[in-house]
Amino acid sequence: MEERIYNPNEIISFRKTTEAFGGLSNMASGYSIYINDIIIPSSEHLYQAMRYPINPEIQYKIISQDNAMKAKMVSKKYKEKYSRPDWARVQIKIMRWVLEVKLAQNWEKFSQVLLSTEDKPIVEFSKEDKLWGAYLLDGKLQGVNALGRLLMELRQKYVTSNERMYCVEPVNIPALLLYNHPIGIICNTNILGDFDYTFEYEEFAV
Repeated sequence: MEERIYNPNEIISFRKTTEAFGGLSNMASGYSIYINDIIIPSSEHLYQAMRYPINPEIQYKIISQDNAMKAKMVSKKYKEKYSRPDWARVQIKIMRWVLEVKLAQNWEKFSQVLLSTEDKPIVEFSKEDKLWGAYLLDGKLQGVNALGRLLMELRQKYVTSNERMYCVEPVNIPALLLYNHPIGIICNTNILGDFDYTFEYEEFAV
């Protein structure tokens, strides 16, 4: 993906989860995901856990965090040594899949956030991340904005076309694993919501 330049007056931007479009962020709470009988608190938890497919103990430490920022910080400690070797090549594919799962399992809530952006460019505002977001430079936002572009792709493919997504195929990469178990087709489920996910992690409790 190449960098792009955006006019701040013509876009929908998001940075903090408490803002109007905060639900677009992977850090947003209230968008739990259910995979292989495991409740995952946010899309950020899932994305970070996918860095470590052969390290279930690291996945557990990430997923057991009570908020997305903590999950990201735990992942940061291990990424230099333990990230899957093809991470740079597959991370966009994984993020697309993560967002699709977030939408499929939180359709009513997440689709409404996407719909509220109308057809405007979606940009994650960042002070330093040129890949996932865009930063302010000479009055413009500049960056790859990969997350914003994936969200726009999701919006066009499923939401504005009213093609409700019920199931998501696994991303086509080697070793798509959660706690040593392969991840298959992920479908919408009614088990999410106020479920207390903390009881799902006893296998790796220390």
